[in-house]
Amino acid sequence: MIPPKPESSEGRAGVLRFARAFRRDLLSALPARLYRAWMAEYRAPLIHSFFCNHPDLIRTILRDRPRDFPKSDRLREGLAPLLGQSVFVTNGPQWEKQRRIIDPAFEGGRLREVFDAMWDATDAAIARLPEGEGDIEPQVNHLAADIMFRTLFSIPIGNGLADRVYRAFRDHQDSQPIVNPAALLPWPRWLPRPHSRRTRASAEQIRGLITALVAVRARAISDGTAPDDLATKIMTTPDPLTGRRFTQEEVVDQVAIFFLAGHETGAAALSWTLWLLAAHPEWQERVAEEGRELPHDFAALSRLKITRACFREAMRLYPPVPMMVREATQVETFRDRQVPIGAQLVISPWHLHRHERLWHDPDTFDPNRFLDSSSVPATRDAYIPFSTGARACPGAGFAMMEGVLATARITAAFRMEPGEKVPVPQARLTVRGRDGITIRLTDRGKPS
Repeated sequence: MIPPKPESSEGRAGVLRFARAFRRDLLSALPARLYRAWMAEYRAPLIHSFFCNHPDLIRTILRDRPRDFPKSDRLREGLAPLLGQSVFVTNGPQWEKQRRIIDPAFEGGRLREVFDAMWDATDAAIARLPEGEGDIEPQVNHLAADIMFRTLFSIPIGNGLADRVYRAFRDHQDSQPIVNPAALLPWPRWLPRPHSRRTRASAEQIRGLITALVAVRARAISDGTAPDDLATKIMTTPDPLTGRRFTQEEVVDQVAIFFLAGHETGAAALSWTLWLLAAHPEWQERVAEEGRELPHDFAALSRLKITRACFREAMRLYPPVPMMVREATQVETFRDRQVPIGAQLVISPWHLHRHERLWHDPDTFDPNRFLDSSSVPATRDAYIPFSTGARACPGAGFAMMEGVLATARITAAFRMEPGEKVPVPQARLTVRGRDGITIRLTDRGKPS
């Protein structure tokens, strides 16, 4: 049993009705034929878009010619209040400079350095998790936020300032619509963007709190007392080409996206993984066995083969970021159709990972796909939970370690059963349960 796909809008009439559905729920607004189509073209008064599902198109857009298909400005406008000029929304030379500074912070060797922080945050989460039936998402949100603060700033979520940032992010996620008018309209650059008052207020609060954290860290760097964590690395690493470092305002932009991407996407992936294990007890017990045998040792993570396969399969079914948008900078021909300049190119891991012409029995939870590579599509462009190519997520290794470690240890600590309500996936900033994700927890250390 897995949560059903949202009901499709196939057959719904009218652009206005589609737009209303799209704003309410991105996934159910789209037609079911996208799970079979290699490409689909949509024309609306304000947007001309192409859904690109064929792996060859994905490879062209994301890996072979990324400069010809930059991130859409429409995406930037929707996220601007919070993310400013972060690496997630920039393009061209500005993005290249940002990645030259950021990438060293996530090099392979850094994962070993953050392992203890992840372990300690998971310890705290296990101690905090209540037995009985409840929504797992708030608990996992807390864990993911704790991991981000321990690894970025060497402080646990219990720190007052960290806790305020966490709560402000939750409010921002609740206030952010799927489709913002700024993402749909050709708005003049000199006019203020039409974001809701709540969205602007929560973004200002978050950026103010992060600014305070960054200022404290800058002083610690100056007097030589700063810990060697991700924040220090980002703030002190020079651009190898120019020798220039991020300004404090630029650091705030980057920390905002690290927290949003690392916390929100990590929490989404872990929540769905735990629910799927609750719904599939045979896989749950195999993961629990791996977790029980896991020592507090970074090198031992390589033994978690079953857990890793389950986590990867959960991200196939419920990719944290369901869609990505690029923009055509020149006239193209895709599958014998002309793509005009300015067309929005939508790449949807949500549809790609469930595509009926790429995956066998695509709606079934089957971690064996990732234990036996012969059951996974030969092209790596059919599975892109962290995107692919030059703009692939720099924190992919971090996210995998976090998800696999937390899944194994939580499953070893608690027996899980699905709650009475089957969660319905809904896309906002990430794929979450429309009314939460309910799981019943029983401490494995207590008598049955």
